[in-house]
Amino acid sequence: MIGRLRGQVAVKRPPYLLVEVNGVGYELEAPMSTFYELPPVGAEVMLHTHLAVREDAHVLYGFAREPEPTLFRSLLRVSGVGPKMALAILSGMNADEFSRCVQRGDLASLTRLPGIGKKTAERLVVEMRDRLDGLSDAGLAVALSPKGAAVVEASPADDAVSALVALGYKPVEAGRMVKAVAQEGLPSEEIIRAALKSAAPQR
Repeated sequence: MIGRLRGQVAVKRPPYLLVEVNGVGYELEAPMSTFYELPPVGAEVMLHTHLAVREDAHVLYGFAREPEPTLFRSLLRVSGVGPKMALAILSGMNADEFSRCVQRGDLASLTRLPGIGKKTAERLVVEMRDRLDGLSDAGLAVALSPKGAAVVEASPADDAVSALVALGYKPVEAGRMVKAVAQEGLPSEEIIRAALKSAAPQR
């Protein structure tokens, strides 16, 4: 079991990253909360990890902070919630917001997350209420992108659109969200953060 990795950031392409450890490159998937805290490419990073073993693949998930993998594993125990949806939840709202939604039974806010319908939101409320003690201060945050070995480097805006599509937004909607917030010189992580913030429910 791989519980933690320390090495150099080789590639950052939300939600995928590559960390080189003693000459071996580890591919990971991570929520945007982790991407916001990653150092530049080439710098050293330490990530907490969760290894999911499936019949067709072994997938490694990386998290910047200790509580994140704990919450991730708790989400996976909810009926109908898989790794992709769990990453989308951790990317779409921070732990405090998620905890408040669950404790208040705020189905409207949960169903605003891509891929979560009313029945799934109801299961999250029912099954997560007793699991959230000690997790509300986890400090998570926000989004995602399809794997691909592109020969031509995409622009930050293109990367942001791909990340939102991987998170569950429709391509047209993702393009509209990015176009509304993208500015010259902004890295993809900041564009994604702004796009998700604009889509979040106003309180």
